[in-house]
Amino acid sequence: QVQLVESGGGLVQPGGSLRLSCAASGSIFSINAMGWYRQAPGKQRELVAAITSGGSTNYADSVKGRFTISRDNAKNTVYLQMNSLKPEDTAVYYCNADVFSPLGYLEVWGQGTLVTVSS
Repeated sequence: QVQLVESGGGLVQPGGSLRLSCAASGSIFSINAMGWYRQAPGKQRELVAAITSGGSTNYADSVKGRFTISRDNAKNTVYLQMNSLKPEDTAVYYCNADVFSPLGYLEVWGQGTLVTVSS
């Protein structure tokens, strides 16, 4: 079984920063892409940022220049540094990973962490 555990969400004022972390654990041979998605109330889940095992990244246009995704392959952990936060960044943020395990290739999701940007 593979699990993703997120941390780092919370309440922050507009213009502030937060850093999300997501650690994968369990029976893992390797992890390909890892990413962060978010879902705001009444909206569909959307991709925020993703990173391959080789370090290639892509971002949603709405977060380019403000958010940075990174990963530590030795720790099976992905991070999302969020700067210059705006009220419209308020959402539940979910970690996602494409994992190669003894059960084969799995797409795994975390439980989500709430980010609230408000004064």
